[in-house]
Amino acid sequence: MGQDNKDFNSLVAVSINHLYDGMEIQEDVYDADAVHLLVKHGERIDAEIIERIRKINSGRETIHVSGNTYRAIMEKLPVIVPDSRRELEETIGYTTATDVAFEMLHELSRDQVIKQDALRSVSAELSNRIEVTSQSAILSLINALAPVDEYLQRHCVNVGLLNGLFGQWLHLPKKDIDGLVLVGLLHDCGKALIPPQVLNAPRKLTVIEFEVVKMHPVYSYDLLSAFPESVRLASRGHHEKVGGAGYPDGLPPMDIPLISRITAVSDIYDAMVSQRAYKKPRSPFSVMAVLAGLKNSELDSTLVDVFLRSMPQQLVDKQVVMSDGVIGVIRSFDPADIEYPMIEVDGRVIKSHENWQCASMYTTE
Repeated sequence: MGQDNKDFNSLVAVSINHLYDGMEIQEDVYDADAVHLLVKHGERIDAEIIERIRKINSGRETIHVSGNTYRAIMEKLPVIVPDSRRELEETIGYTTATDVAFEMLHELSRDQVIKQDALRSVSAELSNRIEVTSQSAILSLINALAPVDEYLQRHCVNVGLLNGLFGQWLHLPKKDIDGLVLVGLLHDCGKALIPPQVLNAPRKLTVIEFEVVKMHPVYSYDLLSAFPESVRLASRGHHEKVGGAGYPDGLPPMDIPLISRITAVSDIYDAMVSQRAYKKPRSPFSVMAVLAGLKNSELDSTLVDVFLRSMPQQLVDKQVVMSDGVIGVIRSFDPADIEYPMIEVDGRVIKSHENWQCASMYTTE
């Protein structure tokens, strides 16, 4: 199952779940990376072939098909109703994790002490849940709009989950994924020492205020004295930039720990899709376009490429609120134009654009 002369730029992503027993394939079907041939044209799909595709696809939920095959599949699909955010939170253990994160931040602001056992326990549980929960379900939760006043504890948990997913996308060992989740939970703990009137200012910060906020990685490092040095350095380094202009230490790229570089991508993604007092949330596709623009200057280009290859596949078939308020369903995306996916509205599939774009993911309460 190798590459041929197919023009891979003409392929579009679609969920494996849309294949069905008895389906006739008129054109070739390729894997999640649009590289390896999975099903040759003329074959008839059955349950055995679908299972084989899942195994070859290494757990990823999308495949690549031609435009004609894509349209044929879409004609048979109903609009998908998303799961309740509350149900997702319970399934993933998210509620417990945010409660522990809130308690951590409260205790740090008061006593500058972390209950290490509670944090390690919830981190291990999150990492285990990531292993058995579908990635699209986890991302539905991360991408959901959440109360502004719960931002920091949710951000810690979201970055932990994103780090864990990143570890899966990189095919890292379980112990490394466990470490990524823990660092995600802890990376911003130093913000507990930043004055609330600065941290939550509903406006652009002054130069002096921003210098105060820039101290939070140092505070995180100091507060995590009971944790391994690798965890402390990873938390300290999540605002370092591969171009050398990051903070607090201005490290050259070779000195920035891998966990810090991964956390940097997760941190920016969650911050931008989240609603804050001073800004509206951005859609995942808009944020991915921003991440693409930060390659080499701020973010590790290899890691960003992995993120941009893996994240969109989990958003196919999810509902989205468009800039005009209409609710549509993401049907496919073009890796070369990641900001503007194909959206189905009222039975028609239309390419989004600058004047009609994804505003946010749609979820029910």
